[in-house]
Amino acid sequence: MGMTGTFKEKFGKIRGNLMSLDNQPLSRLALVIILFLDVFILIAIFNGLDDHTRQLASPDEYIPYSCREIVINRRWNPTNRTDTLSQIILSYSNSYYQTEEKKQDRHPVCAPYLDLFDQIKNDKELTAVFEERSKFDQETKELQREIGNLKGAYDTSLLETIARQQEGQAKVDALKKDIQKKSGALNVLRSRIASFEQKIDGDAKVRLLWEKLQGLQEQDRERLKADLRRLNFWYPVKRLGMQLIFLLPLLAVFYAWNHASIGKNRGIQTLVSSHLLVVAFIPVFCKIVETIYDIIPKILLKKLMELLESLKLVALWHYLVIALAVAAALFLIYIVQKKLFSREKLLERRIAKGECQECGKHLPAGSQACPFCGFNQFKACSSCNKPSHVHGRYCRECGKEM
Repeated sequence: MGMTGTFKEKFGKIRGNLMSLDNQPLSRLALVIILFLDVFILIAIFNGLDDHTRQLASPDEYIPYSCREIVINRRWNPTNRTDTLSQIILSYSNSYYQTEEKKQDRHPVCAPYLDLFDQIKNDKELTAVFEERSKFDQETKELQREIGNLKGAYDTSLLETIARQQEGQAKVDALKKDIQKKSGALNVLRSRIASFEQKIDGDAKVRLLWEKLQGLQEQDRERLKADLRRLNFWYPVKRLGMQLIFLLPLLAVFYAWNHASIGKNRGIQTLVSSHLLVVAFIPVFCKIVETIYDIIPKILLKKLMELLESLKLVALWHYLVIALAVAAALFLIYIVQKKLFSREKLLERRIAKGECQECGKHLPAGSQACPFCGFNQFKACSSCNKPSHVHGRYCRECGKEM
């Protein structure tokens, strides 16, 4: 009980400092001004937080997507290397979300390949060659498919012609002519693709990339995979550390200012510093929750789901989600109904606005009882015996608790 009472008392003081000035309720204009200040400071804190956190290289910056494709996901040999490089280059150039990758913070395994890759993808003429080669390659595959279908039809028609003697000979001749025509077009396309590949392989940057890829070892791939797993696990924690380095000094300064203002009874400074203290606490709370969310679902929840699936008990997870949703709804209803819109708060607002404590209608000046419902608004104070509000917490004359 003692700790609960102390918490309520402290919370009440903080709320009072946020909503009053010199023990008087804030005017609407003053409230608007302080709220605008809160929003501005909150936006400034989050902007500064983003800029400060950006100094820490993320896993996507330290081991970029292009490096993962080159070192981990792809297997390079003289037969497929041009086609593989073309896919990576074109996937980057066709992306709607191209971001400038940081070059100063890169994994040692990635650095030699990414430097060359950047030079290749930034070479507009070479990128255009990759695009033309890809276009002709698609046409070649489509033409090969059509020729395959024609050959199937030709073989069927040839068998039918043999069975029927001369019947259907015209159809066979037409199919044969069409196959020859498309085969000629296919050879032209292959020749064009070969010329594009010669141009690509003749580029100095591409030749140097092929040389470096020949030295790529399996141990490099395993090292990169292990470092990537470790980075993905620890990055949220490191990011939180960077964020707290930015946030905690602000929180400490606002707390010290608020404490000094309360001690020296400086009304305006107490009001502003109380708001800034709350505003500075919001991102601290949000970032801690964000870090917990990043770690728990990706690690623990994944393990939990694997366990439930192995035991054929996935239904338990859905039961838990439903139970948590019901519990959250009950808690929110309790907060809203009992704390924000409780009868005590309702009666305080009615007394402050000069409304009937029973029905809530506005009372004429000097009314002792409500002319609408007949409720008597006053009763004798047990300390001074003077009339005070029936539902008032303190006597309006002597200030003693009712």
